[in-house]
Amino acid sequence: MQVICLDEPAFYALIESVVGRLNSQNNTKEDKWISGEEAMQKLRITSKTTLQNLRDTGSIRFSQPSSKYILYDNDSLNEYLEKHAKNTF
Repeated sequence: MQVICLDEPAFYALIESVVGRLNSQNNTKEDKWISGEEAMQKLRITSKTTLQNLRDTGSIRFSQPSSKYILYDNDSLNEYLEKHAKNTF
């Protein structure tokens, strides 16, 4: 039996590569509405307050099907990221 050891960043890079390849092969479509945790991960933010500020200022679309559950529009998050993208020189 062979044992392969990887440091943590290399392991996660390998996992992301495998998941990316599987998604491209399966041609899976992203969900229209995603959870707050997924939205924070997509925007690369760590603070729920920042996410709430984006929601309160109308920068991103959201839906609140129940009082304690908020979903975020994936297309709106992509538009927000594109709007704030900086062009190279």
